[in-house]
Amino acid sequence: MNPERSSDEVAEELTSDSPAPYEVIVFDCDSTLVELEGVDWLASDLSTAELSEIEAMTNAAMEGERSLEDVFGERLRRIAPRASDLVALGAEYIRTMLPGARLLIDVLHFFGKDVHIVSGGLLPGVLALAESLGIPKGNVHAVAISFDEAGSYAGFDSSSPLARGGGKPGVVDRLAKGRRVALIGDGLTDLEAASVCARFVAFGGVVRREAVFAGAVVHAEERDMVELIPFLLSASERDTLAATERFSDLF
Repeated sequence: MNPERSSDEVAEELTSDSPAPYEVIVFDCDSTLVELEGVDWLASDLSTAELSEIEAMTNAAMEGERSLEDVFGERLRRIAPRASDLVALGAEYIRTMLPGARLLIDVLHFFGKDVHIVSGGLLPGVLALAESLGIPKGNVHAVAISFDEAGSYAGFDSSSPLARGGGKPGVVDRLAKGRRVALIGDGLTDLEAASVCARFVAFGGVVRREAVFAGAVVHAEERDMVELIPFLLSASERDTLAATERFSDLF
């Protein structure tokens, strides 16, 4: 996303919506499935001043004030996470998973939806979260990170489209394979991908980003992810869900 473009310009280009059903459901990770930003959490051992700078860079990228590629490598260079830190991040993702996330994924799988995570987060942590949610490894798309033999930070996959602005739409479009996609996310990189989706849900259950909400037709602000069901299932699918004993507690 070009940070010089206004949210009104983004909204004019990307505002569109088509009703369910959808064959593919795509979730962002940080501040969507979980209540934290992974890179900011990895920076928590830095000094207060350094941590504030990292958080400011994250917010600037998510709000479109700076390009993602401008801050991605710089944040990791400053943090220099170790392999053990990524294991800990995976555990923290699971601990801070939003209420209803597992149940929502269970419902989507019940209807045969192809559920993916597409994230600019770091792959080891996102994979741990996906495993906890029952999402296959092959349906996880995030940025790979490398370590040396001692487990020290050695770099990230700078070729990944998810480490730069404008990369997420191509990833979502390729995995869709011509099927109808619904995408749920909180950041401007998610809003960018709305152009290749039948529905984009601007998620504000953790952080409400005004530029993202301005560019989206569908908004969700409840923390309980079960509240997304009406946005992701058709009326007939919801009728089937209501008649299924396994999910009777939802009604």
